[in-house]
Amino acid sequence: MPPAPRYRRVLLKLSGEGLMGDREYGLDPGMVGMVAQEIKTVHEMGVQVCLVIGGGNIFRGVSAAASGMDRASGDYMGMLATVINSLAMQSALERQGLQTRVQSAIPMTTVCEPYIRRRAVRHMEKGRVVIFAAGTGNPFFTTDTAAALRAAEMSVDAMLKGTQVDGVYSADPRKDKAAKRYDTLTYMDVLSRDLQVMDASAISLARENRIPIIVFDIHKPGAFAQTMAGQGTFTVIKDEG
Repeated sequence: MPPAPRYRRVLLKLSGEGLMGDREYGLDPGMVGMVAQEIKTVHEMGVQVCLVIGGGNIFRGVSAAASGMDRASGDYMGMLATVINSLAMQSALERQGLQTRVQSAIPMTTVCEPYIRRRAVRHMEKGRVVIFAAGTGNPFFTTDTAAALRAAEMSVDAMLKGTQVDGVYSADPRKDKAAKRYDTLTYMDVLSRDLQVMDASAISLARENRIPIIVFDIHKPGAFAQTMAGQGTFTVIKDEG
């Protein structure tokens, strides 16, 4: 009998880079499949799950803008990259037997649904996993901000950020062996210490809507389910008290 989850409905934010595995570009099918298995385990605990996936494994608008491309055009291209990742994750989840819907902030009805808040909520109530693609649909906003926005709109109990380390550190633990890991932080701690968990807009939006942010290692087998049960290693970002 799996442990009871602490949360009824959650949004999982994944970076595009987290789906690359050992590749330098694109998607690693094995990594996508592993993440899909983690999501299935949590879904079977009775948790309603929705996702936002970045597109940095395919295209980064900010990097393109630094090379001279128009920033808005680069961001739209990045949004299309998130749709590619979302469709790949949908396929992997459906191979696990989960019913899944992709909703895009940029309408493209040939391949997925347009984003409609009430429909997304209904999908989750029916036990479907919903993947929100194309960010907010606007340039100059990151997928972190899109995740915080969708988390607020879906009235989730928590927003989880699946990373490549087991929480928030004072520095990159892969480069600095003296980096300190935090068990808990406040939103203001993250902003004032510039901890680079998510961009400031996303942190502020989560703070305004009192949505706790939980940072954990998505690549550790079983970590997502353990985090849902309040077990394992992770960092919780929330208001004091």
